[in-house]
Amino acid sequence: MTRKIRYAYRRPGKPTTVYDQWLVLDRPDLKVMLLDAYGGDPLTVGGGTVLERGSPIVWFVFPEKWHDVGRFHLADGTFTGWYANLATPIEMTEADWSAGDLYLDLWTPARGPSVWLDEDEFEAAFKAKRLDAATRRRALNERAIIDLMVASGDWPPPVTRDIDLAQAQRLLQG
Repeated sequence: MTRKIRYAYRRPGKPTTVYDQWLVLDRPDLKVMLLDAYGGDPLTVGGGTVLERGSPIVWFVFPEKWHDVGRFHLADGTFTGWYANLATPIEMTEADWSAGDLYLDLWTPARGPSVWLDEDEFEAAFKAKRLDAATRRRALNERAIIDLMVASGDWPPPVTRDIDLAQAQRLLQG
């Protein structure tokens, strides 16, 4: 049942990034994808590397939601934490999917408190008219929903805790 998905991530004002990932779980309310090896630049948060070239990522897409969540690892498979992108709901065809990045990201390390990232980019995108007022309001609403989940201990979503890298790899192997 697994298949490759081309996931285009559009960010207004920047080139579209395309990830070829394995769809390992396909439910109406949840899509779980496995990226074998991240090919981009390393990502650091607070001075520590949370994602490096060659790292696997398990992505959780909730089709009706305005966010997705990735389980980030180092190249050796060491889990570093959860990375949530605020994004428009996913648009799907059989093998080509896309979503629009809304700049705001939430990093939740394996140990420690969650922190919002790229707030300056979010505001700059709005001021530069790359985000309209309605989309900005919707993104801020999604942030408020997630903040409530963080405050109540319901973040990250339970399914993103339940399906780890080993489980996603088992799902891929069928």
